[in-house]
Amino acid sequence: MQLFEESSTVGNIVTCKAAVCWEAGVPPVIEQIQVAPPQQGEVRIRMMYSSACHTDCHSMAGLDEYTCFPTILGHEGAGIVESVGEGVTSLAPGDPVVPMYIAECGECGPCIGNKTNMCVKSRAWLCKGVMADGTTRFSCRGKNIGYYMSISAFSQYTVCPEEAVAKVDGATEDDLRRLCLLGCGVPTGYGAVSRVAKVESGSTVAVFGLGCIGLSCIQAAKHAGASRIIAIDLNPGRADLARVMGATEFINPLDHPNKPTQQLLQEATAGGVDYSFECAGGNVNVMRTAIESSHPTQGTCILISLAPSGQQLSLNPMDLLTGRTVRGCIFGGIKGRTDIPHLADDYFKGKLKLDEYVNLEVPLDNINKALMTMSTGKCIRPVIDMR
Repeated sequence: MQLFEESSTVGNIVTCKAAVCWEAGVPPVIEQIQVAPPQQGEVRIRMMYSSACHTDCHSMAGLDEYTCFPTILGHEGAGIVESVGEGVTSLAPGDPVVPMYIAECGECGPCIGNKTNMCVKSRAWLCKGVMADGTTRFSCRGKNIGYYMSISAFSQYTVCPEEAVAKVDGATEDDLRRLCLLGCGVPTGYGAVSRVAKVESGSTVAVFGLGCIGLSCIQAAKHAGASRIIAIDLNPGRADLARVMGATEFINPLDHPNKPTQQLLQEATAGGVDYSFECAGGNVNVMRTAIESSHPTQGTCILISLAPSGQQLSLNPMDLLTGRTVRGCIFGGIKGRTDIPHLADDYFKGKLKLDEYVNLEVPLDNINKALMTMSTGKCIRPVIDMR
């Protein structure tokens, strides 16, 4: 049964449904909220589809320091621009878009240069629960509701900074059912390989963790022409999908209780792989394994997952002194307004797989089913119909 009427606009304030997380450790509740109109440099988006990411569950459980409760979770989504604030020039009502938590202003040093995607403007609002002016556009039961990663995709309407919204020309409403995955997981893995590591043809690659990010690393490594792509996961049910994405081999560490995974990889690749990617949910022990699996003199390890607050990574200095490189990245190093349209185009042309990630679709009212199914490993990415 529907909890309340479909979204409505009164005095330019939108009343709609959203999944509000009132406190850490408690699942979100479907509430009726109010969404204020966009202010200077902002756009209001009617979210059509969202997807759940493990980071949402991580924050919901209170395992980080930056989530401001109460909040509306969700940072993978796609929708249609409903209205724009003063000064917005790159977007207009009716545009199909993907919001993103790392902005691309096109003006600051990081945006102009090629070394990082960490736009200076993103730092004004990312992980602070508010817009750049220090306020929120959400309210519920007379209380202000904080933003989550500047997006809050689990609301039927949201307001985002113009610089944090990628326009996808030509996308239909049905296309948005899959393009919502371009808000985080897919570009994070794909970009880690293509933009950060810059994997070359003929390279050997190991990917730890076969969720959305890990599978996207595999896709990108295949497109780069890697000669061997070794997929590692404790879930044997992920092996077939990893091969669909391009993996050449699969290792389940549980099948080798007497030999560490890094030793298996060192023996199989003459000392270690050229590139290893850690996508295993922030387990610092797996991070170290991934580092030690890369070649000690010329290997590169990319750390991608978010570890629980307070966790420390311990390394032997010799792990680095002989020439091994260890790097981290956020959002795959991609610049969203530039790169997301290209990824969408690759999907339209059949060059990028997205449909294969999704085996559950639910309405917003069933969002907790989506979060639970994904967190238990039964689903790579659930899609939530926000309409």
